[in-house]
Amino acid sequence: MKIIVGKTAGFCYGVERAVQGAIHELAETKDSVCCLGEIVHNQQVIKRLEDLGINCIETLEEAKGIVLIRAHGVPKEIYDLAKKMNIQIQDYTCPNVLKVHKIAEKYRKEGYFIFLLGTKNHPENVGTLSHCGEDCFIFEKKEEIENAWKKFEASEKKKLVLISQTTFSLEKFYEIEKIIKKKVKSNIIFEVKNTICRTTELRQKETEELSKKVDTMIIVGGKNSSNTRKLYEIARNNCNNSILIETAQELNVKTIGAKVGIMAGASTPKENIKEVIEFLKEGSW
Repeated sequence: MKIIVGKTAGFCYGVERAVQGAIHELAETKDSVCCLGEIVHNQQVIKRLEDLGINCIETLEEAKGIVLIRAHGVPKEIYDLAKKMNIQIQDYTCPNVLKVHKIAEKYRKEGYFIFLLGTKNHPENVGTLSHCGEDCFIFEKKEEIENAWKKFEASEKKKLVLISQTTFSLEKFYEIEKIIKKKVKSNIIFEVKNTICRTTELRQKETEELSKKVDTMIIVGGKNSSNTRKLYEIARNNCNNSILIETAQELNVKTIGAKVGIMAGASTPKENIKEVIEFLKEGSW
């Protein structure tokens, strides 16, 4: 069996920063440490942090001690509420997500209508939408463009900007951008800001290339991870035998081909990837 592991597989900078930051906060304080929402979308990482003593909470009313802001970020109102409640927060929002917040805020102030590409209820986008104001529309499929366009026209604004979730599909972004450009008339100012992070781009491109060369493509990561699911979608388009798993225990040796590719989401720890590799090497074939 030949096993090829993607060079970009595993923790991205933003996730590594958040996880290590959480561990650091716990080591440096005698106070309780909790995180507002899941710090990253990976159950194994969450379990590890919970074992160390970091609890996930859903609202600031549940807070005890220091509150960590997760890698996906939070709505801007949370900062004001934490200050009002005299809650100490440590912000581990991914810098790339904060960059999108600043871009959304800038274009909102300049009077633009904002199209945000991404999953409506994803934590990252909930935070970004808080910077967009009322004149915005979030969607993720080309079939939704007409509804987005109707809302833009109803606003009577003459300026439109297209931004996206940092882990959005690069292929879908370009496809939607192309369709929107054909709808824009000469009296409309249309700006495009590709806010997909560089790490996501590289990971998606490597997944596409690798999945074309193997018999089996294994994507390792949280089932609730947006970026992981996008990798799986890309792999599935090129390799019929593509599998999405969280741990090696989910693998069935009978379904694995002779040439295997492995890619992992941005919130997948190295231990999970190593576990899959060892399973493949030591399994009964």
